[in-house]
Amino acid sequence: MSGFVPDVTFVVAAYNAADTIVRAVESALRQEGVTVEVVVVDDRSSDGTVEILSTLADLRVRLIALEQNRGPGGARNAGLAAARGKWIAVLDSDDTVRPDRLVRMIERAEKTGAQVVVDNLDVVSLDGQSIRMFPEAELARQPLLTLPAFIESNVIFRSQHNFGYMKPVFERRFLERHDLRFDEALRIGEDYILLASALASGGRCAIEPSAGYVYHIREGSISRVLKLDHIDAMMSADEAFLRRFPLDILSERMQRKRTRGFHQARSFLVLVEQLKNRSLAGALKTALADPLALRHLHMPIAVRLRRLAARSANTAPMTAAAEQSPLGDSPYTSKGR
Repeated sequence: MSGFVPDVTFVVAAYNAADTIVRAVESALRQEGVTVEVVVVDDRSSDGTVEILSTLADLRVRLIALEQNRGPGGARNAGLAAARGKWIAVLDSDDTVRPDRLVRMIERAEKTGAQVVVDNLDVVSLDGQSIRMFPEAELARQPLLTLPAFIESNVIFRSQHNFGYMKPVFERRFLERHDLRFDEALRIGEDYILLASALASGGRCAIEPSAGYVYHIREGSISRVLKLDHIDAMMSADEAFLRRFPLDILSERMQRKRTRGFHQARSFLVLVEQLKNRSLAGALKTALADPLALRHLHMPIAVRLRRLAARSANTAPMTAAAEQSPLGDSPYTSKGR
């Protein structure tokens, strides 16, 4: 297999994925109409992920076991470095792909002269119910994903049309020519920066309206609510992105909206923490300093803020509902990491 050049390399970063990794890999191997290889990068799992992968008797599967944990971006970069395919598809270790996904996406990319292609996806809940993320008719009216549209869809607190959920397929030669890799400093949002960088580098991104990627929600999938250090890391990554890539006027406008969203989210998280700590003075100070953030407070928190103002510092603990952040089910949560 040393001289084998597949049409597509699937890069799968795996961390404690013993219960789902075989399902993910086998779905990639079942691709029809294209040749594939699957590069699985184990990111220092502590379960039986490596042992399970070692039992797969398929020469198209290669296992890279990292000596130290590098996070999702680092693990994927190790996979990119080992990839031999003309195209590179990123697959999460707890998700699957449909058999005809890659042939449709590559045909779409070649027809439009694109170096990147994204498609629709289905979200499967714990009880097996499936929901199509984007209406196909809407995606069909937008044959190409532009940088301004991508940035705008990734403004935090935005409730719909977030293209950050999409899983791009990249032309490997394009990534190498422009020296594009995942930001290893990011544990959340690394996918966004890579696709934004590809678009800012002049890449054309085609949109395949049909759904070929299946996003599986499982126990622990949406478990890590956005935190201040995540916000700070993503803002730093955006600053590095802006230093590297000059933006057109429309993209700059969308980037300002994204940056404002981060600032509001940061104020929101500070406010929630102050409410948890029953710091009335701090909460009021934060609210007054960034009143726009108040628009995003869900009713339980707004009610608690009013109650806190009316009570002494010895009020009862906040209810679970009041502690919930609306960011918990956002594209910035870390699924399976």
